[in-house]
Amino acid sequence: MKVFTSIIGIALIGIYVIGSGLWVNTGDSWYRTLNAPSWQPPAYIFGIIWPYNFIVLGISAVSIAQRLSSTWTYSYLSILAISITFALTWAYQFYRPHNLATATLALALCAAFTLPLLIITARASMVVAIALVPYQLWVITASFLSYGYMKRN
Repeated sequence: MKVFTSIIGIALIGIYVIGSGLWVNTGDSWYRTLNAPSWQPPAYIFGIIWPYNFIVLGISAVSIAQRLSSTWTYSYLSILAISITFALTWAYQFYRPHNLATATLALALCAAFTLPLLIITARASMVVAIALVPYQLWVITASFLSYGYMKRN
């Protein structure tokens, strides 16, 4: 069962990676015409933080599947799936129909779900939980960025 739930966790991260890749497009003309918040991080930061986040999320999922009970593992995977759904809703709403208000709400909900992910991860491994903190901070920051885009555009 631990292998199965580890595979589910990795599959969820794979969906996150693929979905983000399908919908996020910062190179199109629409995105480049937006008024960005003045405090937006430079583009290269995104290229560093997202691979890190995806790797740590995968490590967290496997760590939980290997170390915690089935109840905790299924709780984590359910919360992770909900969080990913909100993150992908943001990506789709922001970059496709350009619905910035819905996108911002979705990302704020995604950020809210990072806290229980962090708490459950800490039960399995404090080291992995600490490594997951940048993901939580990044999603919170991204929520504020999305809000900034919504207000300026």
